[in-house]
Amino acid sequence: MSTVSNGKKSLEAVSLAHYDDVIVGAGPYGLSTAAHLLGQGLKVAIFGKTLELWRSRMPKGMYLRSHWWATNLSDPLNRYGFERFFHESSYEKCYPVPINAFIDYALWFQKRAVPDVDETYVDSIEHEGEQFVLTLVDGRVVCSTAVVMAMGLSYYARRPEEYHHLPVELASHSLDHDDFSHFAGKRVVVVGGGQSATEYSALLHEAGATVDLVARRPILWLEPDRANERTLLEQILAPNSGIAPGWKNWGLEHLPYLFYHFSQEKKDHYNRKHYKVAGAHWLRDRVIGSVTLHQGHKILSMKEVDDGVQVALSDGAAMKADHILLCTGYQVDIRQLPMLHPTLLRDIKSHQHIPWLSHWFESSVPGLYFVGLTSVHAFGPLYRFVVGNKASTQRVSSTVVRRVHAHR
Repeated sequence: MSTVSNGKKSLEAVSLAHYDDVIVGAGPYGLSTAAHLLGQGLKVAIFGKTLELWRSRMPKGMYLRSHWWATNLSDPLNRYGFERFFHESSYEKCYPVPINAFIDYALWFQKRAVPDVDETYVDSIEHEGEQFVLTLVDGRVVCSTAVVMAMGLSYYARRPEEYHHLPVELASHSLDHDDFSHFAGKRVVVVGGGQSATEYSALLHEAGATVDLVARRPILWLEPDRANERTLLEQILAPNSGIAPGWKNWGLEHLPYLFYHFSQEKKDHYNRKHYKVAGAHWLRDRVIGSVTLHQGHKILSMKEVDDGVQVALSDGAAMKADHILLCTGYQVDIRQLPMLHPTLLRDIKSHQHIPWLSHWFESSVPGLYFVGLTSVHAFGPLYRFVVGNKASTQRVSSTVVRRVHAHR
């Protein structure tokens, strides 16, 4: 075996655990990819805490905007879909889907399709010759022919620079909270205008907080969902799909690799034009009349005072808040992935720190794949949602199998 440095010592001629594929991340995309690769008979390791983002980074009382039939995880024989979970659990089909229902479904899937998740974090990934060497936080070192990066949203949380001067106790990202009960009796300024901003504002209010929602643009409220009552003609004119009704959305789901073949300029234009931030219709009554809305405005200044922050808005409003909650979304930047060794990061070709991917979801480093949000730049908005995991899983698993067989 070749020499590999993990920053502490040199490993040479050492027998390391070797896998055909290592998956970094145990969320919906990671679990689905692992299920398909295990189904192909490969030796697979998946590292990361199972459903960590959903279990410890999203608030109690949250609902999914997608229908249950659009949040299936994927296994090679289609044995572990949400439909079967409903039959085997106490949950009933509903819309919107409570977050705890989805979490319980995903854990049910994991126990059956991917029973051996190693909940150790990956500390470092290096590329050595035709294999990858991964160092885990507990000191173990493993090798793999391929690596699939399925980390989800955590590392990409967007915290605008103008808030950096405030400590996290005064300004935090929405991803930093799974319970809003400690905000009871406090005043919170929520920044953003999309689903998380509107839903978190509602949850904060219902937890006993006084809430001001500041959105740069008027909030766009989605039309009431009618997926279960649409007429045949309506479905012909705009078929149901996992993202939303419409032929374009249907095409994204049922022709999931077509988007890749358009120019990057057209892709960027499409994402900007057709996928604007919005709040679900079922949040409207929970927000309007309960939350103070500052639509079409922004924060002009923020100053730390005593145990809070003095905030001035462009509409002339001024207030002392106990906290600012940033529902400012996510921005892919692979420099924020600490497990990518500097030498590996250097070899990944990117544009604006978003990796260029082949039509197999493979980066410029052979055998290194990115799925989920990281792939949206190349493959389109389908992969912002759980519904996209089936398409990426099928394509990635097929190419990983070929790569592994070629290197045996």
